[in-house]
Amino acid sequence: MYFPVSSTLIEFLILSMLQEQDSYGYEISQTIKLVANARESSLYPILKKLVVARFVTTYNREHQGRQRKYYAITESGRFQLGYLKEEWQKYKDTLDGIIEGRIRHDAD
Repeated sequence: MYFPVSSTLIEFLILSMLQEQDSYGYEISQTIKLVANARESSLYPILKKLVVARFVTTYNREHQGRQRKYYAITESGRFQLGYLKEEWQKYKDTLDGIIEGRIRHDAD
């Protein structure tokens, strides 16, 4: 995609993904790559930040004889996701308004 994606938007996308079901790093990264040119190495610090903030928790599950780290959204993460959804809607509405010519800041 042409437009840059901020780390806050990636956090929002991750929390959105995890609200439906737990996921592991590679699966998350492949979904994020649909909208962002993000490397897995840049994604893991964002996941760690979400864990430190207690928006996400982790657990291990065996997969094909190896342990795979899964990420799950917490109750705090759900509240953060609600906040980010509200902020995103305001942002999107403003962008759409400018693009569609409905919003304009008139200079005095």
